[in-house]
Amino acid sequence: MMIAEMVGVLAAGHGVARRVVLAALSGALMAPAAAPALADQPTVDVPYAILRGLDKITARVEPIIVEVGQEAQFGTLTLSVDACRTTRPDQTPENAVFLEIDDEPPGEDRREVFSGWMFSSSPSVSALDHAVFDIWLDRCATEIPQPPEDMGGEEEYPPLPEAGITAPPLPERRQP
Repeated sequence: MMIAEMVGVLAAGHGVARRVVLAALSGALMAPAAAPALADQPTVDVPYAILRGLDKITARVEPIIVEVGQEAQFGTLTLSVDACRTTRPDQTPENAVFLEIDDEPPGEDRREVFSGWMFSSSPSVSALDHAVFDIWLDRCATEIPQPPEDMGGEEEYPPLPEAGITAPPLPERRQP
């Protein structure tokens, strides 16, 4: 497909065709160079994808850590990470993950709802379109991030002062 045809498909906004073109373009842009030298490679494959998931019903955002080649669950979604790539430290930061997302609501068959590249710097370029959940790429990582030591949750809070608050008197009932 010629570049002019790809731009035409993107501009027309056709669903499946647009995703195929976006995947082809992003794959071409994010594909490692043929030479094995690190300096020639624009991206580096890394083993972990750090995603964020938003449950629109509860308004909770949770981190989702998935190893490349593995699956993770988020609500009724099954996320499968096929590749996670990041730029070298001497380049402009960019992360890309190839995700396949299936949805299996209770009582329904499993169906694919997303397949393609997601980018950390431009989450709206290729986004999951789902009524209940949002998924986006935070970053690709070489190791599983550990929470800071000061987030252990073992903090003790001082007791609340006795306020001596009393409820206001109830209004008198009206007589009919």
